[in-house]
Amino acid sequence: MNQSLRPNTTWDANLYQDKYAFVWHYGAELIEILSPQKREQVLDLGCGTGQLTHQIAQMGAIVTGIDHSPTMIAQAAKNYPDLQFRVADGANFSVETPFDAVFSNAALHWIKDSQGAIRCIWQALRTGGRFVAEFGGKGNVEQIVSAFKRVLTQNGYPVTPELNPWYFPSVGEYAILLEQQGFEVTYATLFERPTQLEEGEQGIQNWIEMFGKSWLLIVPEPERAEILQQVEAQLKTKLYRDQTWFADYKRLRIVAIKL
Repeated sequence: MNQSLRPNTTWDANLYQDKYAFVWHYGAELIEILSPQKREQVLDLGCGTGQLTHQIAQMGAIVTGIDHSPTMIAQAAKNYPDLQFRVADGANFSVETPFDAVFSNAALHWIKDSQGAIRCIWQALRTGGRFVAEFGGKGNVEQIVSAFKRVLTQNGYPVTPELNPWYFPSVGEYAILLEQQGFEVTYATLFERPTQLEEGEQGIQNWIEMFGKSWLLIVPEPERAEILQQVEAQLKTKLYRDQTWFADYKRLRIVAIKL
């Protein structure tokens, strides 16, 4: 879920790591799939504030974290000063020495140039290297997206593609892109993961402020609170229960080998 890979996006790194720790908590299972070996060279694409980068390093790998957000990278370097981090565009980066593996958790749905990202991942891997990733897939936060589209339309605002910051492919769509680049896809699945949000009643508004505020860019500042309230009202019967909000996540998990 990592918006830091999207150009022209400003991130609050402290808020991210304080209130949205589920992003990397869920990534622990993906690290098991990666199964990093001692001395392996691993690239963490969309590393955020570095928690998963650190976990990979703890398993003995030599890991480098990259992220499009300077604030995220600054926080990651502060959190883990012994690890290597650098700012890079997820759809336009290069490496000097190929890696044994590229790992990416909750980041690739922020990169609309999926072919550019896949090309960079391919070039970053040695032959036989593996790509292990999880990110938002087809149907991810569909209730939230649909509510925004309805409310904006009802209030006379045009719903344009630019408002949607995300790329949520199907298994087939993404597997085809990988195969066209020259990868062999060895595992691919799409699964539901309803995700509990913190801060009770304020949970959905805070989630939108953190991850979905581009939907409000077309709305004049004085009217945004009202639009947000209307979106919340539409979602309450679907995503709110027992004084807790849930985001309707669907995740795409992929493992591919560079042939």
